Parts: sequence; structure tokens; C-alpha cells
Amino acid sequence: MKMIAAVDKNWAIGNKGELLAHLSGDMKFFRAKTTGNTVILGRKTLATFPGGNPLKDRRNIVLTHKADFDGNGAEVAHSVEEVLELVKNENTDNVYVIGGESVYSQFMDYCDTAYITVFDKTFEADVHIENLDMSDKWQLKDESEDYEEKGISYCFRTYVKK
Repeated sequence: MKMIAAVDKNWAIGNKGELLAHLSGDMKFFRAKTTGNTVILGRKTLATFPGGNPLKDRRNIVLTHKADFDGNGAEVAHSVEEVLELVKNENTDNVYVIGGESVYSQFMDYCDTAYITVFDKTFEADVHIENLDMSDKWQLKDESEDYEEKGISYCFRTYVKK
């Protein structure tokens, strides 16, 4: 299983229900990795998508504790175990955890690779994920060149479980 996220210098991922930045390079990277695959996300993350609709050309599995949530076309699971049951027959290389904060936290131990877009900036933020640079469970495997868009410098990093 993989995870994919965009973080600032403090490993923040969002503020007030929104992404920190909307950069076309990061969005292209995200689409390239996840299209044709399965994505695991929380209800609040789904609500941030246009119309609250699942991502196209992907199997969307929404993890929520709300018993009456219908998923708006996505599959709905109410526990980590239920999500794992839904993806048990899939190649784990084709399953991506895409947020938000609690979903990353609940699935971190199941992931073997993390694709992280790192913004060289600190944003006002209210949600964070574990800093993989400070973790003894993860190591940096690869880092891209730096890119710049909308005045924000960023790079793509790949981390692997030790």
C-alpha cells in the first residue's frame, strides 16, 4: 500500500478543510500515480472534491464512522479492517492512501512507500501528518529536482519503510 500527500516544512497538509496549495505540477503527479488505482480517503477529504464526488478513473473507498453516509458513488467502509477486506485481493502497489489526517494516521503502518510533495514554505495549517524525516521507520529513497509554481518552490520525495 502507498500513501501520497503534499506537505509544507512542518508536515502540514491542510487548513480549514482545504489543501495548502493548488499547484498544477503536484496535481499532475497525483493523477499520474493514482489514476487507474484504488484510493482510500476520509469523508471530509471526499467533501473537498468538486461536487463532493469521488475521483474519476479510480476506485474510491471512503472510511467514515458515520453509519448513514452513502459515499456519493464511492464505496464506504466504517473501519480499517473493513477497508483492508475490500482491498485484500488487490495488488498493494495499486492502493493509495490519500488523506486526510486521521486516515493517514490509521493506515501509516500498512504503507510501504510514501510519495510526498514537499513545499519549501510554511503555511497556516490545522492538520498535519507524521514527519517521515524524523521517523525511525522510514527512509528517503529519492528526491526530484526543485520546481517552482505560483511563487512556491517544491520537490517530490519518495520514502520507503525500513
